[in-house]
Amino acid sequence: MRIGVLCSRVRVEEKLLFASFEALGIAPERLDEREIAARLGEFHPELDVLLERSVSTSAGLVAAQLFEAAGVPVVNSYHTSSVCADKIQTSIALAANNIPQPSTEIALSEEAALHAVERLGYPAVLKPPVGSWGRLLARVNDRDAAEAIIEHKEVLGGVGHNIYYVQEYITKPGRDIRAFVIGTETICAIYRSSAHWVTNTARGGAASNCPVTSEIADLCGRAALAVSGGRGGVLAIDLLEDPERGFLVNEVNHTMEFRNSIDTTGVNIPEHIIRFTIAQAKGAA
Repeated sequence: MRIGVLCSRVRVEEKLLFASFEALGIAPERLDEREIAARLGEFHPELDVLLERSVSTSAGLVAAQLFEAAGVPVVNSYHTSSVCADKIQTSIALAANNIPQPSTEIALSEEAALHAVERLGYPAVLKPPVGSWGRLLARVNDRDAAEAIIEHKEVLGGVGHNIYYVQEYITKPGRDIRAFVIGTETICAIYRSSAHWVTNTARGGAASNCPVTSEIADLCGRAALAVSGGRGGVLAIDLLEDPERGFLVNEVNHTMEFRNSIDTTGVNIPEHIIRFTIAQAKGAA
């Protein structure tokens, strides 16, 4: 079986994936997206499947389109990746499938954004539609803060700053949950705890094991189906615990990091990813 792994930078996660491939007796081909130049209609990569692990969201999305157009299945698919890479698309997909999530408004101007914040109430959260690692999140506690942050975003310019993704602030118990889904199965989950309201491990959140209850498994499975067009994928789903509504899906990630979650959960996440990737190749044969 000919398996490609797309990655320009080999992080800890990719090292773990390559080690797991080796343990299974598989020698994948590493592809650097910076070296890809595909003539449309004549691009015929000799691969049975591509595992997309690019650190560049835009490069990964373009590569997925090129390889799928050439008949090579991609993990995750272009459809799944494009939905997960855009918080607006993710929220729309979740809403269309009745997946519980924080109340969210999308605004297309400064004035509309300020009205959206005030409808949701203070504090509220402003997020960039595209982004990761908890960067550029802002909790606005009053009108003065909202006006200042919205004005700054408008002055910065660019598509990412002129579209406003506004979300209600959830008073979580000092933690959130990251669940790892392979296909539609939730294989493990971690709590990410921090005294700061942003609990991402990339921002200093501490990881500990979270038992996968039937409620978590069901919600994450449904969320995976929602963002993937019913196919499932290799995903990390972030959950918030609302004191009244229970679990809410906050975000869905398509090229997640997992280095802090293997020992924490005792689950061999890279092996699960590889076996799912192999299954996609066999399913396309």
